[in-house]
Amino acid sequence: MVARFTLAEPAHCQQEIKKSRFIAIASPVADEAAAKAFIAAQSDPAANHNCWAWRIGQSYRFNDDGEPSGTAGKPILAAIDGQHLDHVAVVVTRWFGGILLGSGGLIRAYGGTAALCVREAGKVALIATVTGTLICGFSDLALVQARLGALTGVQLTVQTFTDSGAILAVSAPQAEAGSVDRLLADLTSGRSGIRWSDGTGEPDL
Repeated sequence: MVARFTLAEPAHCQQEIKKSRFIAIASPVADEAAAKAFIAAQSDPAANHNCWAWRIGQSYRFNDDGEPSGTAGKPILAAIDGQHLDHVAVVVTRWFGGILLGSGGLIRAYGGTAALCVREAGKVALIATVTGTLICGFSDLALVQARLGALTGVQLTVQTFTDSGAILAVSAPQAEAGSVDRLLADLTSGRSGIRWSDGTGEPDL
């Protein structure tokens, strides 16, 4: 499985290609609504074109904003995917300089400006997490909360107290779920277990 990354913070770059000015602005985004808000905020109505793309997990969108189909948004998305980025949106704004670039030139200009922007940006790894439910008796509760809660990336939250103990919500790195299960079984001599939710989990932003 290829490691995925997001941007540590927004980044931008600028280049001039045959008198047209291209500015790329990239940012981490939590969800589709955040991506749309970022694109709206960064698009310059005075420019000729504000082309964009975003990738959030299996979902993605791109837009050529009046440039010939396939010459802007898709190359921007390819730049995002080429750096194994996720939860990232990129806007490339163009001010036309009077010289036509042709389809190949546009693809290189938009894709290249976006790639330059995200290539130089700081990145952080995305960690897939899983969530689950843990039912724990009062006799084990303090130990379980202390030991599991001390593990890197593991979070425990009491959801409900029962007559005999508590029901806790658990979140853990997907790769560590098995280790968490084994530690819990050891701590409680098999009295407690975690029912993990289905699915592969969502990136922890």
